[in-house]
Amino acid sequence: MSRTFTYYLAVLDGAICVYFFIRLLFFAQSRTVQNDVVQGVLIGFGLAFVSAQAYARIKATKVNGWITMFGLGVPGNGMLLRAAHAQLFPGPVNVPQEAMYWTTTGDGAGHALSGKHDYIMHFPPNGLPPNDAFWSLTMGDARNHFVANPINRYSVSDRTGLTPNADGSVDIYMQNTAPAGHESNWLPAPSGRFILWMRVYMPGATILNGEYKVPPIVKI
Repeated sequence: MSRTFTYYLAVLDGAICVYFFIRLLFFAQSRTVQNDVVQGVLIGFGLAFVSAQAYARIKATKVNGWITMFGLGVPGNGMLLRAAHAQLFPGPVNVPQEAMYWTTTGDGAGHALSGKHDYIMHFPPNGLPPNDAFWSLTMGDARNHFVANPINRYSVSDRTGLTPNADGSVDIYMQNTAPAGHESNWLPAPSGRFILWMRVYMPGATILNGEYKVPPIVKI
């Protein structure tokens, strides 16, 4: 579900709830079981949806344009958090010690990611995601689907042979055409908008305690 569609749906649900409340409080009407059931279902759905949206924005963590949510699979976290997760962050639900996920549709400056531009994601020396398993950076189009590219590469990770810079830092190049001299670190982008997912399996302590910051996507 796109953010724009979710926004309009939230506005519509809110309007429906307000309409029924005003109609109930200020206008005389005949009461029937059928009308009460229909109104209850619509109002309940609207309030549940708006509540999940609000809670999602409270619980979500956004840094450098990336969004994540902690504690989704922790036992006892409640259905409201899971509903919020489904609205804002459609990633897997698991305990953070098993895996953490981040997603973004924009660069660090808040502009939508598009294959019309070239981008770099810069990891400083010793700045790759700490983990006891592996990490990966995956790209999809605006609908989160893989897009065919000349080298059949849809993600890069600590297992794809990324070439570090002389100082030990690592740059990942996200663009529609191959970056000359940096093909090993190229994550091919579609011609239009795209979405990115960062996955870290068995994340390190700095991720679990919220200290690690995923680097921003920078347009070049």
